Amino acid sequence: MAAARILVVEDDPAIAGLLVDYLHAAGHAPSPCGDGLQAVHRFVHEGPWAAVLLDLNLPGQDGLQVCQQIRQRSSVPILMLSARIEELDRLLGLELGADDYLCKPFSPREAVARVKALLRRADGRLGAPARQQLPGTGGFFIDEDGQRLWWHEQALSTTPVEFRLLRALLLAPGRVLSRATLLDALHDDYRDVSDRAVDSHIKNLRRKLDALGLGPALQTVYGAGYCFRPIEPNR
Repeated sequence: MAAARILVVEDDPAIAGLLVDYLHAAGHAPSPCGDGLQAVHRFVHEGPWAAVLLDLNLPGQDGLQVCQQIRQRSSVPILMLSARIEELDRLLGLELGADDYLCKPFSPREAVARVKALLRRADGRLGAPARQQLPGTGGFFIDEDGQRLWWHEQALSTTPVEFRLLRALLLAPGRVLSRATLLDALHDDYRDVSDRAVDSHIKNLRRKLDALGLGPALQTVYGAGYCFRPIEPNR
């Protein structure tokens, strides 16, 4: 199997060097880049890439702009890196199309583990998925390894964070889950974000479920949290 080509967009030479070394040791083929404008050019002209590690603070143009431009061209997995911990940066990065978020300082081993998970998820889109039906959901299926969800035969495109959030709701159909409970279903890095983080991801999920005629199934229970109640979509 060919090594996965990974674009490492990081302007700090020490961090970039560590990431490149650890990714090499894990069997990947990383290539560093320290400028936002150059990153977009290289992504377009030197691809294909298996994944992108993308710092938020970059010369040329920032990581959010780079993320947006890459996402307009490709569904390649994007792991954003940043020392900023404000909620707005996290939410905006994910809403622009980042697949996951890692806050500095971080362990390079953790970064490699996240990349591995994103690559496995991307491979799961291409391979034959091991689907299991989720009882009581009105026709949802899940592929745990590929982190994918379907409603009957229609695939639902979600980020890893959206997948974990919707998965928690689908595993408890009809139950009201508090925002605190849903935050616990997300990755550890998201647990210091306010409850509005859940609200933002729920909004994104409703938009995606609307395309299947299932938007109303994701209900807000005011003062309590959220609940998934199966409905029969309009056909």
